[in-house]
Amino acid sequence: MITLPRLAAGALALACLLSTPRAAASGQVLLPGAPAPGPFREAVLFGFDDRAFPFRDNVETRLFTGQKPRLVIPPGPPGSHDEALLYYGTVIRIGDTFHLWYNGNYGPLRPLTGFEREKCVLAYATSKDGVNWTKPDLGLVEFNGSKHNNIVDLPEPNLWSTATIIHDPEDPDENRRFKMAYEARYPDGMKFCVAFSQDGLRWVPSPKNPVGPFLEMAGGAKHGGLFYINGQAALTAHHLIPVRRLVTFVSADFENWSPAGAVGLDRGPDVTGPSTDDKLHQFEEIHLGAALWNRGNVLLGIYGMWHGAPTGDRRDAVIDLGLALTHDGLHYYEPIRDFRLIPAREQPGSPVGVAPALMQGQGMENVGDETLYWYSLWRGNYGSGVRLVTWPRDRLGAFQPFKPTPARAISCLVQAAAGQVEAFVNVSGLGANARLRVELLDEGFRPVPGYSGADAAVLTTNGFREPVRWKSGAALPAGGKSFRLSVGIDGVRPEDVKVYAVYVAGAAR
Repeated sequence: MITLPRLAAGALALACLLSTPRAAASGQVLLPGAPAPGPFREAVLFGFDDRAFPFRDNVETRLFTGQKPRLVIPPGPPGSHDEALLYYGTVIRIGDTFHLWYNGNYGPLRPLTGFEREKCVLAYATSKDGVNWTKPDLGLVEFNGSKHNNIVDLPEPNLWSTATIIHDPEDPDENRRFKMAYEARYPDGMKFCVAFSQDGLRWVPSPKNPVGPFLEMAGGAKHGGLFYINGQAALTAHHLIPVRRLVTFVSADFENWSPAGAVGLDRGPDVTGPSTDDKLHQFEEIHLGAALWNRGNVLLGIYGMWHGAPTGDRRDAVIDLGLALTHDGLHYYEPIRDFRLIPAREQPGSPVGVAPALMQGQGMENVGDETLYWYSLWRGNYGSGVRLVTWPRDRLGAFQPFKPTPARAISCLVQAAAGQVEAFVNVSGLGANARLRVELLDEGFRPVPGYSGADAAVLTTNGFREPVRWKSGAALPAGGKSFRLSVGIDGVRPEDVKVYAVYVAGAAR
């Protein structure tokens, strides 16, 4: 058992909340034929996910950029351990508290970039709302002769830059309920390392380190009983990557990882061989892989959209943040290729006269009627710190009619596996001039009696989670049969309607 130090109340909350019970549900959902079939307490069928809604008539995919970009955790004063705050980290909500780990960057400037510092530590902050943050006095690590700081205890091998943390409360070993994958420096280059912790503050590196090759990671998840860590990896003989690609490593125990990575998303040309070394940083690439938001049946990934410069100088590269989805943790696709979910331009506090560049971080959460996402500037010497953008809850994208005629989208197969299962819709644009008709079709696209035609559910009210009620009631058919949700849009102005998501969920106990 690890003994906790005398910490500030915000830090103590981390250990106290580890046993917070989750809400139970009586029903379970299956997605037959999907890469992740479940069962799930809730399956989220996003309107911008054409795997969730593969059959479409007169609708198109829309995505929406993050709103209200703002700085929420500023860097520390000059000479402090986080005088340049580069994030490179993770946000996890446990109970009613948000916990954030970030890269505190300090010391001389790195000559390769002109912005990052030579040294770094892993630091920690807490929040109740995800907007207002506190850097607690942890008293764990000495810096400049004092332990009054928010640096967490991570022994050798020391963090170099990136780190991804996963909270795994189901692990029977309480000392491994926080798991971290991080990049560490060795004499022969950067390596993939892991560490474990009971409280997220004191870390024990694995004796198996390094557990993998060079990997600058941004995202990780436990999915289908396996751990997935993805990032920007070297698939060449050296760590200077001709083209940055999203590469994923997989493990059952977080220490023994797949000996080779799986390429999940590639925006660059087919470039190999030493003759391309002089072309470094000039292509369309994936920077740091994708930070993941695990919604159970689907993982949303925020990836670095690296736009290389003809000069080959990485200081001239522009990095926006894009959106990619995965259903199996390995293969990713963009709902709309090249869409800038969080544009780098005009970020508050961005340096003037320098190519704008952003850095994604792990962690995305729904809080009330909003979706929150944290990130930072990549060039942390100017206006660095953790930043926040928001969307209305789960409204990162939608399907929407593209002309004023009736439209329809039909879902993948869904099955009520156990107990009562119900459906809800996240939708806008309904009213006197537009309505939603939700019907059920069987595997062969035949109408399901009691749920189609005159018995269809009709919605005219907008909301983030509007219940679907058929004439037969709220419950979807039980008995192990698979069906599809047919979401029709009609009325005088169907083109006003946006369907952001359909939630198929077990009724709460």
